[in-house]
Amino acid sequence: MSGVDQLQFLSWVLYLAIFVLVLVRTIHRPTPAHINTTLFFGALAVVVVEAGAVKLGLSVPTWVSGDLVAAAVLSLGYLLMRLVADFSEVPSWLMRAVELGGLLSFVAFLALPTPLPPFAVILIVAYLGAVIAYDAWSFVREAHRTRGVTRRRMQAAAIASGSVVLSLLCAGIGSTARPDLGQLWDELSAILGLASALGYFIAFAPPTWLRRAWQEPEVRAFLASAVNLASSADESEIVHQLEQATADAFGAPAALLALWDVDRRGLYVDGSPLPAALADASEHQHATLTRVDFVPSDREQATVFGRLNIRAALSAPISASGRRIGVLLVLSPRSPVFANSDLELIQLLADQAGVILESKALMDQSAQVRAREEAARLKEDFLSSAAHDLKTPLTGIVTQAQVMQRRAQRDPSAPADRVGLDRLLDQSHRLKDLVLELLDASRLEQGSLVGEREQVDLNEMIENLMLHERERWKRVKLSADGAVLASVDPPRFEQVITNLVENALKYSPPEAAVQLNAWCEDGQARLSVHDEGIGIPVEDQPLVFERFHRARNVDDRRFAGMGLGLYIARGIVEQHGGRIWVKSAAGQGSTFYVALPSTADAADPPRSPSEPVLE
Repeated sequence: MSGVDQLQFLSWVLYLAIFVLVLVRTIHRPTPAHINTTLFFGALAVVVVEAGAVKLGLSVPTWVSGDLVAAAVLSLGYLLMRLVADFSEVPSWLMRAVELGGLLSFVAFLALPTPLPPFAVILIVAYLGAVIAYDAWSFVREAHRTRGVTRRRMQAAAIASGSVVLSLLCAGIGSTARPDLGQLWDELSAILGLASALGYFIAFAPPTWLRRAWQEPEVRAFLASAVNLASSADESEIVHQLEQATADAFGAPAALLALWDVDRRGLYVDGSPLPAALADASEHQHATLTRVDFVPSDREQATVFGRLNIRAALSAPISASGRRIGVLLVLSPRSPVFANSDLELIQLLADQAGVILESKALMDQSAQVRAREEAARLKEDFLSSAAHDLKTPLTGIVTQAQVMQRRAQRDPSAPADRVGLDRLLDQSHRLKDLVLELLDASRLEQGSLVGEREQVDLNEMIENLMLHERERWKRVKLSADGAVLASVDPPRFEQVITNLVENALKYSPPEAAVQLNAWCEDGQARLSVHDEGIGIPVEDQPLVFERFHRARNVDDRRFAGMGLGLYIARGIVEQHGGRIWVKSAAGQGSTFYVALPSTADAADPPRSPSEPVLE
């Protein structure tokens, strides 16, 4: 047996194997696509059996070797186009034209003498070549539109169809035009025949191990992303990524993950009910492949799914710990995109999706528990801190009032105790400040702390504050160089400056100065308050603007406070569209910075503080 014969027999065996595989599949699931596949490879099987019998010297009836084989050969282009129509759109006029061309070719075969005249052979081969070439081009076009497994199958079908076209040219036109090169045409036809058999085998009857090999990169990517997915995204983002990964794994145009709503007793996608056609397809306890028919009058369904022209869906239920979570659906305009082995894969991905979503739910529950515990701890800390800080001035007020009451009872005509009254007034102001601080913290959380704004000069505002507080702010030094304009709520921004300066004075040595600077830089109005106090440990700096937080190096007996001053200052600055930050080191003082959008003229040159500060 020559090498050409061996190649031919190998390709024939492959074609017969494909026919048997698709026939068995059609018997088990007789869908229109499976029937079309069986008809195409059945026609090829007729040609192969007749050619093999002739090759082996077996007797073949004339009607088989003549009419039946001719009908099978002439129908290949039309049957292959029906297969193309199962994967993509084929114009109806083109399908009718191909049917007519096939019929005329068969009539010519019956009417003309045998062997057929060269012009008839050339016309028939040209017809078949043109139809199969269009089919090959359609598979190429569909390969560009799809992904994953489907793209590879379409590529294989395109290569196989192209090989058939070239084989026809070799066997028909080539042998007719140059019969002297018959041996060459036979060899090329045998090679192209084997290539077409391999291509069609991969395209229409791929073994499970090959599909798994194609799907492995997408499945690996799916599982790799799933490792950290539950902890790194919210539920909507998790659902979106799972849908995208699932569509990639199947090479399908779209996938949906519908979640089960316990209260509404239904499946929902992004808060909207799953369309009835898909809901029916998903009401199964195991993975299924179903045909989807949308109601044309449903405008919402037409908007969402009309562009994709969805007609088939793979679905698998998602559950965890016996609880229904939802359903995973892979959508496609054509059911041949899927294979029976895909049911196992979609169930695997659905099970993995269930693990991810269940993990996310457990993590959310854990976070809620921790948040409640943190809220309870903050409440306890607040009550303890507020009770302690409010008790101190209140105790002073009550004690001083009792002392003054006893003195008045002993000697009603005695002169007023000025020292006692000053002490009483001082403690009352302190109590008022604490209460106002608590009210400001409450207003800040409601977003109603900052009121109407106006353009002010920050340096002028600071000078007025220093004049008003000249007794308590004797150690404050201001570096001012021209106007620094910003649009602020004056009373509230004065509160920011006061909180920062009072903090600096509180935590600095009695003899140390506090440096206050205001300047323009990079189109912003900037403010800094620098002290040489106890500083803030590095680990406390990210939390220093949180409510009720006080650095670990603060002695509550020496430095009274509830830890709300910097929290309120940050809230006021941020509601002005600015930012506030600190640079500090334990034992080396602190510098607090504020940056606000400046309203200064763009022509004004930027100003910097006359005394440098660390930044």
